[in-house]
Amino acid sequence: MTLPEGQATTPQWYPLCPADAIGTGQSKQFSINGTALFVVNQGGCYFAFENRCPHLGIELQWQPDRFLDAEGEFIQCSTHGALFLIEDGECIAGPCRGQSLRPLPIKTDAGQLLIKVP
Repeated sequence: MTLPEGQATTPQWYPLCPADAIGTGQSKQFSINGTALFVVNQGGCYFAFENRCPHLGIELQWQPDRFLDAEGEFIQCSTHGALFLIEDGECIAGPCRGQSLRPLPIKTDAGQLLIKVP
């Protein structure tokens, strides 16, 4: 079966959880349509990324829902300690320095977090 042009690759918005389910300075992991992802709440702003290290292609979390360093300033890879900026996913320390996590569009609507996954 052939899909109309653009239909197979058009991302859509998926509901994740209530926005208040992720407290300030916390992170939470999800999986949608086989895509592992996580969300970080930094001061009431939400940032979402594919849960995949650009260096080894592995998931980043230390434990379930634990993606941040001890100070809560950076996303940290549990395998080799690479540090990523929360705002854009750029690696600033570690073997993948200069590479970035893949950001995903996220928004709030009526108190719910919604994410776009390809």
